[in-house]
Amino acid sequence: VQLQASGGGLVQAGGSLRLSCAASGDTLSNYNMAWFRQAPGKEREFVAAIRKTDGLLYYTDSVRGRFTISKDNPKNTVDLQINSLKIEDTAIYYCAAEKDSWVVTGRAVEYDYWGRGTQVTVSS
Repeated sequence: VQLQASGGGLVQAGGSLRLSCAASGDTLSNYNMAWFRQAPGKEREFVAAIRKTDGLLYYTDSVRGRFTISKDNPKNTVDLQINSLKIEDTAIYYCAAEKDSWVVTGRAVEYDYWGRGTQVTVSS
Protein backbone atom coordinates (compact mmCIF):
# COMPACT_ATOMS: atom_id res chain seq x y z
CA VAL A 1 0.00 0.00 0.00
CA GLN A 2 1.14 3.54 -0.70
CA LEU A 3 0.18 6.33 1.66
CA GLN A 4 0.00 10.06 1.11
CA ALA A 5 -0.62 12.48 3.94
CA SER A 6 -1.96 15.97 3.39
CA GLY A 7 -3.72 18.80 5.17
CA GLY A 8 -0.95 20.32 7.22
CA GLY A 9 -0.35 24.02 7.47
CA LEU A 10 0.31 27.04 9.65
CA VAL A 11 -2.37 27.74 12.22
CA GLN A 12 -2.69 29.83 15.36
CA ALA A 13 -2.87 28.22 18.76
CA GLY A 14 -6.42 27.17 19.49
CA GLY A 15 -7.17 26.54 15.84
CA SER A 16 -7.99 23.35 13.99
CA LEU A 17 -6.71 21.28 11.11
CA ARG A 18 -7.84 18.13 9.40
CA LEU A 19 -5.13 15.82 8.15
CA SER A 20 -5.91 13.14 5.61
CA CYS A 21 -4.04 10.00 4.61
CA ALA A 22 -5.00 8.61 1.23
CA ALA A 23 -4.12 5.05 0.34
CA SER A 24 -3.56 3.35 -2.99
CA GLY A 25 -2.63 -0.16 -3.91
CA ASP A 26 -4.68 -1.87 -1.22
CA THR A 27 -7.68 -1.26 0.96
CA LEU A 28 -7.12 0.28 4.39
CA SER A 29 -9.63 -2.07 5.95
CA ASN A 30 -6.81 -4.64 5.91
CA TYR A 31 -4.55 -2.48 8.11
CA ASN A 32 -4.20 -1.10 11.56
CA MET A 33 -3.71 2.59 10.86
CA ALA A 34 -1.89 5.18 12.92
CA TRP A 35 -0.68 8.73 12.98
CA PHE A 36 2.72 9.64 14.36
CA ARG A 37 4.48 12.96 14.63
CA GLN A 38 8.04 14.13 14.88
CA ALA A 39 9.09 17.50 16.20
CA PRO A 40 12.54 18.94 15.48
CA GLY A 41 15.19 17.24 17.55
CA LYS A 42 12.76 14.68 18.96
CA GLU A 43 11.93 11.08 18.28
CA ARG A 44 8.91 10.06 16.30
CA GLU A 45 5.93 9.93 18.65
CA PHE A 46 2.72 7.91 18.49
CA VAL A 47 -0.38 10.09 18.25
CA ALA A 48 -3.42 7.96 17.45
CA ALA A 49 -4.45 4.66 15.90
CA ILE A 50 -7.50 2.77 14.74
CA ARG A 51 -7.75 -1.00 14.89
CA LYS A 52 -8.65 -2.82 11.69
CA THR A 53 -10.86 -5.44 13.28
CA ASP A 54 -13.37 -3.32 15.12
CA GLY A 55 -12.37 0.32 14.71
CA LEU A 56 -11.23 0.70 18.30
CA LEU A 57 -9.43 4.01 18.76
CA TYR A 58 -6.20 4.71 20.60
CA TYR A 59 -4.68 8.05 21.58
CA THR A 60 -1.61 9.24 23.37
CA ASP A 61 -2.54 11.13 26.52
CA SER A 62 -1.37 14.52 25.30
CA VAL A 63 -3.89 14.59 22.43
CA ARG A 64 -6.86 12.72 23.88
CA GLY A 65 -9.95 14.92 23.75
CA ARG A 66 -8.45 17.21 21.11
CA PHE A 67 -7.58 14.83 18.28
CA THR A 68 -9.92 12.39 16.54
CA ILE A 69 -8.81 9.64 14.19
CA SER A 70 -11.32 8.23 11.74
CA LYS A 71 -11.38 5.94 8.77
CA ASP A 72 -13.46 6.30 5.60
CA ASN A 73 -13.46 2.90 3.96
CA PRO A 74 -15.20 3.89 0.71
CA LYS A 75 -12.72 6.73 0.22
CA ASN A 76 -9.83 4.59 1.50
CA THR A 77 -8.60 7.37 3.74
CA VAL A 78 -7.74 7.85 7.37
CA ASP A 79 -8.18 11.31 8.79
CA LEU A 80 -6.93 13.08 11.89
CA GLN A 81 -9.06 15.96 13.11
CA ILE A 82 -6.93 18.22 15.29
CA ASN A 83 -8.67 20.76 17.49
CA SER A 84 -7.47 23.19 20.15
CA LEU A 85 -4.01 23.18 18.69
CA LYS A 86 -1.09 23.96 20.95
CA ILE A 87 2.38 25.19 20.08
CA GLU A 88 3.76 21.85 21.24
CA ASP A 89 1.72 20.12 18.53
CA THR A 90 4.10 21.56 15.96
CA ALA A 91 5.64 18.63 14.10
CA ILE A 92 5.68 16.67 10.91
CA TYR A 93 2.74 14.29 10.99
CA TYR A 94 2.99 10.86 9.36
CA CYS A 95 0.39 8.22 8.67
CA ALA A 96 1.41 4.59 8.95
CA ALA A 97 -0.07 1.18 8.25
CA GLU A 98 0.46 -2.25 9.76
CA LYS A 99 -1.14 -5.32 8.23
CA ASP A 100 -0.19 -8.52 10.00
CA SER A 101 -0.98 -7.97 13.66
CA TRP A 102 -4.29 -8.21 15.45
CA VAL A 103 -2.91 -5.88 18.11
CA VAL A 104 -2.44 -2.14 17.73
CA THR A 105 0.92 -0.83 18.83
CA GLY A 106 2.32 2.64 19.40
CA ARG A 107 5.81 1.55 18.37
CA ALA A 108 6.86 3.04 15.06
CA VAL A 109 9.08 0.08 14.20
CA GLU A 110 6.01 -2.17 14.02
CA TYR A 111 4.51 -0.24 11.13
CA ASP A 112 5.46 -1.39 7.67
CA TYR A 113 4.18 1.39 5.48
CA TRP A 114 4.62 5.11 5.84
CA GLY A 115 3.45 8.13 3.98
CA ARG A 116 5.44 11.27 3.49
CA GLY A 117 4.79 13.62 6.32
CA THR A 118 2.75 16.77 6.37
CA GLN A 119 3.98 19.75 8.37
CA VAL A 120 1.81 21.22 11.10
CA THR A 121 3.05 24.49 12.55
CA VAL A 122 1.24 26.18 15.41
CA SER A 123 1.97 29.81 16.14
CA SER A 124 1.20 31.84 19.24
